[in-house]
Amino acid sequence: MARDRKGNGSNRIPISFLESDDEKGSGAASEEPEISDLSHDQDLTNDMTSENDATNFEPEEFDPDIAPIEASPQADGSPADVAPSAGGPEVAELVATRAELKRLESEVKELRDGLARRQADFENYRKRMERERSETYNRVVADIAAKLLPVLDNLKRALETEASIEASESDEFRHFLSGVDLIYKQLNGVLDALGVRPVLAEGEQFNPHLHEAVVTEPTDDYEPDTVIQEIVRGYTMGDKLIRPALVKVAVKK
Repeated sequence: MARDRKGNGSNRIPISFLESDDEKGSGAASEEPEISDLSHDQDLTNDMTSENDATNFEPEEFDPDIAPIEASPQADGSPADVAPSAGGPEVAELVATRAELKRLESEVKELRDGLARRQADFENYRKRMERERSETYNRVVADIAAKLLPVLDNLKRALETEASIEASESDEFRHFLSGVDLIYKQLNGVLDALGVRPVLAEGEQFNPHLHEAVVTEPTDDYEPDTVIQEIVRGYTMGDKLIRPALVKVAVKK
């Protein structure tokens, strides 16, 4: 009977009695946590630590040899524009300012090109007008000189008759010839002021561009093709021949 009571005592179920709120509150502060609860909390802590280690990334070390990433320049050499959304209103205003600057630079370049073309056109126009005015002036003077040359020739013929005047002629006629000579010289001075020059003829080599041979004379006194006499004087104005000189040319005898 005693053995049965002892075996039954080891299988006895403990019975806990409910305590009052005051006793439960005073007793809870003095109770220590059970070992099972502490081990469960430690497992939770280890799991959270491993999860944090898995999600955290180690910071990359800075390498001074690696160049910083910069915005690639555009084709024209200007720095690349930053997207307005990347930096807010300031960057958007900067992009708008650069676009306006490019537009103004293009407009200024077009205006300069147009101005250069207009200056070149005006310079060509000025040169053309000067050339046409000079050509017109030379043509008008040449036409006037060509009409005055016969008058000059007649005055010269009148003066050449002075050599044949006999001493018995009156002084009045001599004064008349002096007046004719004065008019001849004055008219020559006017033509010379206009750029009309006489063609050198006598003693010069015959030049078909300046001389017109109307008579040839075989002679040994002059070299062949030498002008030995000027019959009618020729005149030029610059490079233009107004009238060729009518001359006598020596030929081989």
